Amino acid sequence: MNYYLIGMMGSGKSTVGKLLAKKLETPFLDLDHYIEKQLQESIDSIFKTKGEIYFRKMERHFLEEVLNTNSSLILSIGGGTPCYYDTMQYLNTIQNSKTIYLNTSILELSKRLFEAQSSRPLLKHLKSFEDFHDFVGKHMFERSYFYNQANVSIKTDEKTISEVSALIKAELT
Repeated sequence: MNYYLIGMMGSGKSTVGKLLAKKLETPFLDLDHYIEKQLQESIDSIFKTKGEIYFRKMERHFLEEVLNTNSSLILSIGGGTPCYYDTMQYLNTIQNSKTIYLNTSILELSKRLFEAQSSRPLLKHLKSFEDFHDFVGKHMFERSYFYNQANVSIKTDEKTISEVSALIKAELT
């Protein structure tokens, strides 16, 4: 069985995915890390040197590559991935698979990203908490249509990684 974790940057896809993988005894993969390894370049650098359109094409290519070579997997998918091409429809039609939306509020995402800004190169241009809140609000407005197509939606606000993982596991069994 495949499980695809979707949601905004900062929603906990990779962290929750790793713990969930242990609980379900299933391999875990972060799509962004896979892309960086395959292209031998950071996501930030790819955006800067080749642009977003190139990145989105490569992202879809590597998504399909990963899904065609793995029969059982927990996959953390980049925040924008479900919003390009027909990706959500594609993910939702794959047999023996579930899309799981880590639904985190704008305020909670803003707090998390503001605190972690030094480790997020794509957010370096944002200076104040208000900038983060505006950034997250804009992106949530654009992306929520796609995220809400997930098979399962889990509210993550005020929950630990373990609690979110347990909620997902309970939803799947």
